[in-house]
Amino acid sequence: MSLDVYLGIDVGSVTTKLALVDEKGKYVDSYMLKTAGKPVDAVQKGLQQIVSQALCEYSVKGVGTTGSGRNLAGALVGADVVKNEITAHAVAASTNIPGVQTILEIGGQDSKIIILRDGIVTDFAMNTVCAAGTGSFLDHQAQRLNVPIEKFGETALRSENPARIAGRCGVFAESDLIHKQQLGYPVEDLLYGLCQALVRNYLSNLALGKELLPTISFQGGVATNSGMVKAFEEALNTKIVVPENHQTMGAIGAALLAMENHQYTEVDTKFKGWEVGSMNFQSVTCQCSGCSNNCEVITILEGAEPVGHVEKIGDIKGNIIARWGGTCGRWDIG
Repeated sequence: MSLDVYLGIDVGSVTTKLALVDEKGKYVDSYMLKTAGKPVDAVQKGLQQIVSQALCEYSVKGVGTTGSGRNLAGALVGADVVKNEITAHAVAASTNIPGVQTILEIGGQDSKIIILRDGIVTDFAMNTVCAAGTGSFLDHQAQRLNVPIEKFGETALRSENPARIAGRCGVFAESDLIHKQQLGYPVEDLLYGLCQALVRNYLSNLALGKELLPTISFQGGVATNSGMVKAFEEALNTKIVVPENHQTMGAIGAALLAMENHQYTEVDTKFKGWEVGSMNFQSVTCQCSGCSNNCEVITILEGAEPVGHVEKIGDIKGNIIARWGGTCGRWDIG
């Protein structure tokens, strides 16, 4: 038995997500793992896991990639569409959440807000700079308080008098947390205070000047934290919807975009096959001296043969499957 599917891959700085949808766009399966600074390994392990947990054989009709590592993932697997996270999350939300008009998305290293009207993105904002507006901020502070991140939400919900913690900056927030901890604040009040601080940071930075209308969807890994959900509901005075597959919505959106592309173009997929999960790949970074920009150009090669030291990009030999990073596009392949 074989099932026709579309594969979506979302490679982020903290986690890599893979998802499958069928020909009607219905969710089939997904898998998430830590990127751990090795996006190539993460994509390969993800592919292996999706196949190993499959209940039937999958016939891939199209592949989409998104996330900060979307170009790399697209080159590795043979993607048909490569799209940014804004588009992927918007497509997934508008397909799975009737009437969605606002998307709150917080991941490990960045956060986003997306405004939709009639299923079309009309505005968005991203924060990739301030650590106090991301999931890593909560992770770090939970470790400081010796609370497992899995227990963060349920512990925070027990708070009756949350601590007022400065959340405009990660450094100030940490100082304030230590001060409040030394004053003897209960752990639950500190945790929920952190949730409120992150929400204030998010709303004052990303949502400034934007009309946040319901239905509001909360997506990304931080949406698992029930304390964060409550803090957003209190701040916005409305119900927040957390999709069942909130952690893999970017990958689901990429899969839906691949489906749309295939159904519109009727072109065969460029997917290289599930065996990509066991191939050997290596990357070589070399500075281009062609102009004053001195761009760092990344080359992806297939094969296990060591490349060795390379001074010039043109000297890189082997089975080059992709190359990017230059401002002018002179060296780009894939």
